[in-house]
Amino acid sequence: MVTIETFRQLALSFPDAVELPHFDLTSFRVKKKIFATYHPKTDRAMVKLSLVDQSVFCSYDKNIIFPVSGSWGKNGATFVELKKVRKDIFKDALTQAYNLVAASTKKPRPKK
Repeated sequence: MVTIETFRQLALSFPDAVELPHFDLTSFRVKKKIFATYHPKTDRAMVKLSLVDQSVFCSYDKNIIFPVSGSWGKNGATFVELKKVRKDIFKDALTQAYNLVAASTKKPRPKK
């Protein structure tokens, strides 16, 4: 089980991570890009994963970790049931989400 306090602590432990509102949700971002959100009505996290990582994490237990419905899920948006997930599994998924988004914010080096 993961509480919102633990979620927040883990998400904000990454370099340059910030917490900001996103409509009626809480979002966690790096360089203005969302890597995770908290859905208070369902007590779920959404983590942004690569399709390979999504497949791996969803194979753990589809009742705990599963793609968001529709095109969001087909692009890696993945729900995590916070009341059911083990902290170590959630931390791994959150780390993968952060790394994916952080890598996409790096500017390519100019060629010499």
